[in-house]
Amino acid sequence: MGLLEAKVAIVTGAGGGLGRAYARLFAREGAAVVVNDFGGARDGTAAGTSPMAQAVVDEIAADGGRAVASAADVSTTKGGASILKTALDAFGQVDILVNNAGILRDKTFANTSESDWDAVVRVHLKGAYCVTKPVWNHMKGAGKGGVIVLTSSGSGLFGNFGQTNYGAAKAALWGMMRVLAIEGRKYGIRVWGLAPGAYTRMTSDLPGRRDREPDPASLPENVAPGVLYMVSDLSGDQTGKMLGVSSRGVREIRMVQAKGFVPTVGWTAQDLADRAGEVFFAEPKADVRG
Repeated sequence: MGLLEAKVAIVTGAGGGLGRAYARLFAREGAAVVVNDFGGARDGTAAGTSPMAQAVVDEIAADGGRAVASAADVSTTKGGASILKTALDAFGQVDILVNNAGILRDKTFANTSESDWDAVVRVHLKGAYCVTKPVWNHMKGAGKGGVIVLTSSGSGLFGNFGQTNYGAAKAALWGMMRVLAIEGRKYGIRVWGLAPGAYTRMTSDLPGRRDREPDPASLPENVAPGVLYMVSDLSGDQTGKMLGVSSRGVREIRMVQAKGFVPTVGWTAQDLADRAGEVFFAEPKADVRG
């Protein structure tokens, strides 16, 4: 009996990389899977022309699993509705949604064009809205709860050179996750944030990774078990948490506040300067990002 027996999962951006690893693992654990992928290059160009989603469906079928393909565009409300319809037409329900689709257009902020900004925010942030909204309403109406995963990134939570557009969109997904977790409690809808780190087409030519064989521990298949935990009953009733999963560690990531102080009426900037040790955290000695 698999961990996702009788469940139906939607995974966006599942034609390769992380999404493919999630879809295949979910299917092995008993879920029927909608494999969504709009295709195209890493920067989102030439999309809608790739057979990648069907290739993953064929892999799942060859393993004895159940899956259907979707080439819908996550960044439109029409596309989001289409993805839900594909799931309902094929399997009659949706229990799990993993928002994984994304693109990169990395440049320093000074060189980022409006089109670079809009394209990345559209796919990551608006895409999460366009797909989550219909699925959310379906889960509410069905009354059986469900699990939704929003994919953030260390670039949004900690920052990364040359990724202002990507980092801004990924940081926004943290806020979206926190609010939906609050709103979803009464409906039994659990909402997770995920900050994955893996060697994929999206990351293969980043500085330090070019012309280098990937560490087996950094492959997508080694991130997928963390996502399976999140969407399965193994995680109980946990919601509203951000989980970092990479070869560098599996750990919850939180926004925390320093001790600070309560100002009196008439306080001054000098008061803050005098108590800076209470207001600000000490700089970390080492990078502990996941």
